[in-house]
Amino acid sequence: MKQMMVQYRVKADHAEENARYIRDVFSQLQNEAPPGLRYCAFRLEDGVTFVHIVSNESPGGADPLRELPAFRAFSAGIKDRCEQPPTFTNLSEVGSYRVFGEADSIRPG
Repeated sequence: MKQMMVQYRVKADHAEENARYIRDVFSQLQNEAPPGLRYCAFRLEDGVTFVHIVSNESPGGADPLRELPAFRAFSAGIKDRCEQPPTFTNLSEVGSYRVFGEADSIRPG
């Protein structure tokens, strides 16, 4: 299992556009429900900082998130939208309580 957190800050005039891309990813996730993937995204209080947390338990090291057309569209322009580029942090779970629900609990923000 691979768990990762990604954090970045977008330019203020791109915040809504970025949020739309993220909602599109969740919409596609809802429709396709790839097995082994758990994913959430947050917009921080400042309105321009985003945090994504992903847990990938897919067999054979597949990365179903990166295979989604909506995620590829989101990723394609991220550098242009960012004021502070993404930082990637590998995570080692110590414990969790109801953080990631079943696939049918995916809901766009």
